[in-house]
Amino acid sequence: MSITIHSVNGPVVKLRGGQSLSMMETVWVGPQRLIGEVVGVTGQDATVQVYEDTTGLKPGDPVEGSGAPLSIELGPGLLHNIFDGIARPLRAIEDATGPFMGRGVNISALDPERTWDVTLHAKIGDTLAAGACWASCPETEIITHRCGAPVEGTVEWAAAPGAYTVYQPLLTLKDTQGHEHELTLASRWPIRMARPVARRLPISMPLITGQRVIDTLFPIAKGGCAAVPGPFGAGKTITQHQLAKWSDADIIVYLGCGERGNEMTQVLEEFGELLDPRSGKPLLARTALLANTSNMPVAAREASVYTGMTIAEYYRDMGYHVAVMADSTSRWAEALREISGRLEEMPAEEGFPAYLSSRLAEFYERAGYMVTLGGQEGSVTVIGAVSPQGGDFSEPVTQNTKRFVRAFWALDRQLAYARHFPAINWITSYSEYLDDLAPWYEKQLGHDFAPLRARVTRLLQEESKLMEIVKLIGADILPEEQKLIIECARVVRLGFLQQNAYHATDTYVPIEKQLGMMQTMMHLYDEARQLVDRNIPLNRLKETGIFETLIRIKYDIPNDELPRLDDIRLDIDEAVGKVLEENR
Repeated sequence: MSITIHSVNGPVVKLRGGQSLSMMETVWVGPQRLIGEVVGVTGQDATVQVYEDTTGLKPGDPVEGSGAPLSIELGPGLLHNIFDGIARPLRAIEDATGPFMGRGVNISALDPERTWDVTLHAKIGDTLAAGACWASCPETEIITHRCGAPVEGTVEWAAAPGAYTVYQPLLTLKDTQGHEHELTLASRWPIRMARPVARRLPISMPLITGQRVIDTLFPIAKGGCAAVPGPFGAGKTITQHQLAKWSDADIIVYLGCGERGNEMTQVLEEFGELLDPRSGKPLLARTALLANTSNMPVAAREASVYTGMTIAEYYRDMGYHVAVMADSTSRWAEALREISGRLEEMPAEEGFPAYLSSRLAEFYERAGYMVTLGGQEGSVTVIGAVSPQGGDFSEPVTQNTKRFVRAFWALDRQLAYARHFPAINWITSYSEYLDDLAPWYEKQLGHDFAPLRARVTRLLQEESKLMEIVKLIGADILPEEQKLIIECARVVRLGFLQQNAYHATDTYVPIEKQLGMMQTMMHLYDEARQLVDRNIPLNRLKETGIFETLIRIKYDIPNDELPRLDDIRLDIDEAVGKVLEENR
């Protein structure tokens, strides 16, 4: 019995004669063979969500099943490229259809004509375990692509080293059941299925981002999950740009999920110009971009997060540390809501489907620090932006996201309006990775780091309480001890938490300098307490300009000249000593 369209409702298409189709099977819809996925089967009928514009489809148009779930092609060529939500290369589509994306264009994610210099690591007669590296090639200037064996088996045939395309046979592997597998550089994987690993390792290593408020106060671990919620204009996108540019992940997968087209254009322009600080090569050489902008089909937006996660897991299996930037999961959740409404499902809170939390869990649980099947260590770290309407963090997407992430970087509109970036509110944000990462910080930075971080946090919390009093009665009547808290907290806020992404020295700060800055600022607080204890007005010390000097050290002290911080501490001692001498 042929399968035909019965009705069309936006991206949701109902079929007649679809009893032969399976759930989550990929189908080709209409004469243009638009890509779709089966999301429901009832008796003789089936329901499909189409990942392209359904304009022009009509009842009676043919539908063809593929017999496989929605999958993407994996292989060399994914980096330094930009794809849509289902991993179709946008540059290749532009070459084929012009500046406006045509419908029914089925172009492989990998360039079938480009050749790669392949080095084979297996020869005839070798026994390969599942996941073992059997071939490698230089994918970009800084990333080596490693191919893992899909199953355990014995090598029956191997090609000679040389240049090959992604579809040319390179190896024949006979598995333990006697079946032969012809291996190429390219492979396929269903996007909604997590790739297998040997085992999951406990969290033990931070993802160093160079952003002080994150690395010091609210760190994220490699293999961890973080949410960046904030209202419009609070700096979610620029924060993720900074993390993508400067974090010590080997590979970046950037998901522009439902964002405006000009933002993705900005990402492409910035990433194209920026050099990787570790290698000096273009940053795009270790970046894969997925763009499913707000004017693209809504169903593809729902699939884009799984596409990006599958690419990240693929490189994790090679032994790389991968960071996934999802901007934003709120737009992805809105796509779920729209499709759910067209499927006539019962809505839950604010119209979102009842399975919103389980879908978020499916996405975030694929992060982790793993031992791969090939015996290497790799990780996937997920940083998801959340865009609550009106900055209301009590809405469903933010609240459900908090259940599955352990770092919460709450962006504050008032901080953004005050030009304080990153606009991460140090009172409402938190990280549950502090205890897990404590051994690493102690080993790498010594015993001072955790106590200093606790002192800085406590100072900021005390200032927050005092500012409520200041708003009511002013700061002049406060005792000198409380004035010192407010003044030192101001130094921390402006000199440490506030960071200039466009300043050559301040855009990225190594963790060693962050420790030195905290030590210097707390040294000022400790020394100034001598004046408070002797009832000397704090204004006398402020007149020396030492507080402003500490605010400027983020610019004045280069990242590679940390011994100069010792000179600043001597200046503090001199300034305090001068005030003490004058008031004897």
